[in-house]
Amino acid sequence: MRTSRISGFYNLPMDERLKIVREFAGLTDEEVEVLREGKLPREVADHMIENVIGLYSLPFAIATNFLINGKDYLIPMVIEEPSVVAAASNAAKMARDSGGFEAEATDSIMISQIQVVKVPDLEEAIRRIMAEKDKLIAAANEMDPLLTRLGGGARDLEVRVVGTEAGPMLIVHLLVDTLDAMGANTVNTMAEGLAPTIERLTGGKVYLRIISNLADRRLARAKAKFSKAAIGGEEVVEGIMWAYRFAKHDPYRAATHNKGIMNGIIAVALATGQDTRALEAGAHSYAARSGKYTTLTNYWVDDNGDLWGSIELPLAVGTVGGVVRVHPIAKIALKILGVEKARELAMIMASVGLAQNFAALRALATEGIQAGHMKLHARNIAMSVGASPSEIDEVVERMIRERKINVERAKQILEEMRSGKKA
Repeated sequence: MRTSRISGFYNLPMDERLKIVREFAGLTDEEVEVLREGKLPREVADHMIENVIGLYSLPFAIATNFLINGKDYLIPMVIEEPSVVAAASNAAKMARDSGGFEAEATDSIMISQIQVVKVPDLEEAIRRIMAEKDKLIAAANEMDPLLTRLGGGARDLEVRVVGTEAGPMLIVHLLVDTLDAMGANTVNTMAEGLAPTIERLTGGKVYLRIISNLADRRLARAKAKFSKAAIGGEEVVEGIMWAYRFAKHDPYRAATHNKGIMNGIIAVALATGQDTRALEAGAHSYAARSGKYTTLTNYWVDDNGDLWGSIELPLAVGTVGGVVRVHPIAKIALKILGVEKARELAMIMASVGLAQNFAALRALATEGIQAGHMKLHARNIAMSVGASPSEIDEVVERMIRERKINVERAKQILEEMRSGKKA
């Protein structure tokens, strides 16, 4: 039976972990080799962006234990920060004991904005636009007939007035269902195509014709129960609730609270070739939609004393087009996930974000966040001072035991080990 519940996965050698993932996802020999080497072909890189001179690698890891809507997932994550993958896996294990994550996502509606200034009569301009609404939507759909044939395309059109110190602006929002694509190119093309008609209807001047990354019509949600027994009892539940309240009511704490959420989401986004900057912008602007920056997650305690967590945020992700189409490792990451639809990917990423956030709150409410970071941080320091694979564990163990985790102490320990001195 295929399951993401893999005991001791982190203790296995790298090749053994890769073998397990290969069997789980049905990877080919070629795909396994791509993951093992972690290389992007130079010719592909040279066509992805400008002025390429080389490649830059980050660790590609797997979070285990995720059960989402009754389905097992192994979660590919690309990140440089220690303890994130382990924390997500541990949180998923705790949620799994109560049935895992329940997740949902809305349709893939993206917003394209057309900015109109110097409009002589705002009310008349709005009336004219709305009178031509159906024609404008039809014209937008003619610009991407393939998307329309597949069942997507422009769905609606809205008009807003935004005041500025230089006078009001008329902002036209075109709402487009981009299906399984992130959709930036599509909605930008539609906005540019409609701009001349909008100018004619309003008598104003169009400047920006561009996507909005506050994709608040493209939301993903997830929730999970973490039983008090699984997470350490009533005192831990109480501590988590106080940590959550701190973030909910204080923007300084909320910023770091939400950063922890994005640790998980962006790690999956990097693995699967998503626009990480768009995701960050959308999430943080959504967190401030009330006029005050607050949390993307909510927590509450049920009548049995068990903790529940939920998350809601915009996730404009794609499983077709862009980097997903050309990057070999992004393709493999999606194969490991077993997803073809953008909505499913969004639900997975929301669940990972919730897991990551819960893990951080639990750590903060118990041993503190540094406990999970320090061992991996110590390993990085040991490697940075030149410790060989056979020397690393002892250098790390001594630094942690002495609570002196820094480069100078690592160098001293290494010198002592090599000179034959004992601790």
